[in-house]
Amino acid sequence: MIETLNTMITDMLGPAGPLMVVAGLAFLLIVAAIPLMLAGKPDPMDKLAKSGRDRVDAETKAILRDKRKNAKLNKYAQYLEPKSAEELGEVRMKLLQAGYRTRDAVRLYYLAQMVLGLGLLVAGLTYYLMFIDGPESTMQQKLMYIILPGALGYLAPKYWITKRVEERKKQIEEGFPDALDMMLVCVEAGQSLDQSIVRVSKEIRASYAALADEFEIISHEMKAGKDKASVLNDMGERCGVADVSSFVTVLNQASTFGTSIADALRIYASEMRDKRVMRAEEKANKLPTKMTLTTMMLTVPPLLIILVGPSVVNITKLGSLGF
Repeated sequence: MIETLNTMITDMLGPAGPLMVVAGLAFLLIVAAIPLMLAGKPDPMDKLAKSGRDRVDAETKAILRDKRKNAKLNKYAQYLEPKSAEELGEVRMKLLQAGYRTRDAVRLYYLAQMVLGLGLLVAGLTYYLMFIDGPESTMQQKLMYIILPGALGYLAPKYWITKRVEERKKQIEEGFPDALDMMLVCVEAGQSLDQSIVRVSKEIRASYAALADEFEIISHEMKAGKDKASVLNDMGERCGVADVSSFVTVLNQASTFGTSIADALRIYASEMRDKRVMRAEEKANKLPTKMTLTTMMLTVPPLLIILVGPSVVNITKLGSLGF
């Protein structure tokens, strides 16, 4: 029966008939499922309450239920929002580390995944039907030209965010020793820690914009009246760099035990300078090994061809002459 149906579809629609029928059925199922999903409209806050959480962060509620901006995105909130607080926290922290701090960053991230995935899937299907489809086409070609573009489109935003996070971490790591030296100079000149952070954020913006943004966020949160320890801890989480987390711990301990912040900054800044020198020495020690491998790959094969090539040619000629 299945073979008969397949033959009928092939006779009516051509070799690509079965694929077109399957795509059409999938499209109809998606269209039919959308009204059912919209009718239910499950509230993520209800799911969080059922999971046993007694306290939900106020910022999480603001992100999930803010109706003041992007009314178009609010219409599709069920598709553009994570379904749990854990997933929301992970995605939002990843976006913060990548430098995306807007209120709708999470929704736009999910929107980019959905649009790129479905768009490239449709583009791959169209290209396959127009140029590749035929009697000799294989299942491997179908998967490569149809499924692969959709998968790449879905994973592209995640790859972009990961690369952005790595670049910002590297920039923060490189600029942190200089920022500590500037902060130490400001504190020893008589400025408070809040004033020194504001000053440093202005001075290093031209060279290390990511670190300047983090210091600027700290200054705004402190002006708003947020606890200093919480502000510093949040900075450590946003940066995701071990040096910044250690710096936050040092400042919190200095504030807790009443020690001098200038002394703590002086010692920690000296350690950061030594650590930067050690990183540079590590890269310098790796350089000979990398150069050796590159030299062998680019030099040995041409050298062998030059030395052995004439002998091989002569042996081939002698063999052809019967010697």
